[in-house]
Amino acid sequence: MPAAATNTVPAGWRRIRSILRAALAVAALYAQIASPPSIISPTTIVAALFLIYALLSAVWKKLDELQNSIASLVLETAFFVAFAAFGADWNGWVGSSLFLYLMIAAAIGHDWWDVIVVAGASLAFFLVIQPPVDPDMLRVVSVAGILAASVGYHKRHIQTRVAASGRREKQLRAELDTVRELERQRIAGDFHDGPLQHFIALQVRLDILGTLLKRDRSAAEEDLKELQQISRQQVTEIRSFLRSMKPVEMDANDLVASTRRLVEYFQKDTGINSRFMSTEPTLNVTTELGQELIQILREALTNVQKHSRAERVVISLEQNGRVLELTVDDDGAGFAFSGSFNLDELDLLRLGPQSIKRRVRSIGGELQIESRPGHGAGLNIRVPC
Repeated sequence: MPAAATNTVPAGWRRIRSILRAALAVAALYAQIASPPSIISPTTIVAALFLIYALLSAVWKKLDELQNSIASLVLETAFFVAFAAFGADWNGWVGSSLFLYLMIAAAIGHDWWDVIVVAGASLAFFLVIQPPVDPDMLRVVSVAGILAASVGYHKRHIQTRVAASGRREKQLRAELDTVRELERQRIAGDFHDGPLQHFIALQVRLDILGTLLKRDRSAAEEDLKELQQISRQQVTEIRSFLRSMKPVEMDANDLVASTRRLVEYFQKDTGINSRFMSTEPTLNVTTELGQELIQILREALTNVQKHSRAERVVISLEQNGRVLELTVDDDGAGFAFSGSFNLDELDLLRLGPQSIKRRVRSIGGELQIESRPGHGAGLNIRVPC
């Protein structure tokens, strides 16, 4: 039986199945004993043995765990066939109940193909070897078998979908863990390359200042003013760093306003002359798309601050039909390469910011980066909306 089937069996089903099986075994044995003439027949002995098996399964855990096995299904099928063909029954009620129980057990605990085999084997036995005591049993086996096989087939379909959902969930969790790890590495790298280096430099300068105070007080005062300026710059950089750690501020109803606000914060924190342009008064996009675009812009501006030595940056946001276009252009040092490359070319040449490329690809967008070493760089993103 497939592993997926075991996972979908209700927790209390085995206990219910044990009780039903024992009750039907008692009914079958009673029907044999109560039917005239009251003599011990082979069917009576088989019914007694089946009752013993049913009772042991209800109290013996190891035997109970075998209920969903093929061996248990074969044993119960054999008992039903023997009772229906040779036993005494009251208008077929016990035999019909036995088969319905058998079909329910097979549909819940086994594959739909096993259900067809059980029903088909029972019909074949009745048609070829020994007909049932009650002629209506053939109709019961046929109809109940078809219904149980249908239920089993749909159960398998559900199991397949559940298994696919489980694999997808596992994949998403792995991707989430990867993203978290990359974000931790990015934050650690940003802190190491930014605030930490400045603090180390400030500590060294302070040590030098202590020595300089003893030798040349006027020079020490000039150095102190310079350190105060460095300290103010460091406060600005830390404020910008902390702002980048906050969740993306996204107005789902107005991407233009969210972008303008981010550009204003960037200019205030870094002192870099920043200009935002858009001919659209408002832009309504999904929250997920808006958050990704804002995060891409945030990372692009962070790169401008850290690496470009730019004095001016221009950001534009436009919508052309069903395409949203975001552009970031600065007058800084540019990238280490020269020229204009799209996303596939950047991947092939292993150029460009990895995080931005990954985010653009995740939203089905197009990326174009133009680098003009010594004269600036431009980043253009086109996303369907």
